[in-house]
Amino acid sequence: MTPPLLTRHQILHALAQALEPLEYTCAMWEGGAASFGRVDEWSDIDLQIDVDDDHVEETMQVVERVLLELSPIDLKYELPQPAWHGHAQTFFRLKNASPFLLVDLVIMRHSNDNKFLEPEIHGTAVVYFDKCGVTQGRHLDMQAHALRLQDRLATLRTLFDLFQILTLKELNRGNDLEALSFYQAYTLRPLVEALRIQRVPARHNFHTRYVQYEFPAEIAGRLQDLFFVRDAQDLRAKHQQAQDWFYQVMEQLTARDVNKG
Repeated sequence: MTPPLLTRHQILHALAQALEPLEYTCAMWEGGAASFGRVDEWSDIDLQIDVDDDHVEETMQVVERVLLELSPIDLKYELPQPAWHGHAQTFFRLKNASPFLLVDLVIMRHSNDNKFLEPEIHGTAVVYFDKCGVTQGRHLDMQAHALRLQDRLATLRTLFDLFQILTLKELNRGNDLEALSFYQAYTLRPLVEALRIQRVPARHNFHTRYVQYEFPAEIAGRLQDLFFVRDAQDLRAKHQQAQDWFYQVMEQLTARDVNKG
């Protein structure tokens, strides 16, 4: 008889029970969909654990042991080190859980201050234990962030102006797949980022992540229409539409900054 699938509560409860008593663990919390109150049947587990610097590997072993007590591990992938964020990150797919219920585990050295805890960016963390206050009082410096976005807007504008010819030249050559790839990378991606700076500046670099939740339905629908391209003729038309929209958004952002000044 096939056992019932594990629930996210069972997995998180077992991990918290095993990890909290350990003297070298500081905190354990969940981000992702949980931090935005959007957990559903397709959500994975975005789990962060803060530990003493010299106990990262030991903590990973404890986590894997707990998961194995719950289920065989069907698939495991560990990010090569050093990872871009400076932490140890491993993905686990459990045989006795939904394939959507991946455990995306990040173990953080306590001395690394990059905790992904700013609520303006990452939502409100679901904290399972915090023995040293690591999850408290972390907010985005909005003034410094605004200055970074000013620099980013200048870069976006320059790169956008520079690279629109890449899509056009491949369309002219009949290289439609290359044209589509350039359109995605150098037209739609900067357009989405400009819209994010306009509407959700703290998450300006999330690309299409959460756009259905964070943009008005009209804006999300307009973007969706630009992303879904029928053929080369449609691509040429939508490439122009996307360019026009990008420049319109940039003008609005410039006008907003001038009015603030």
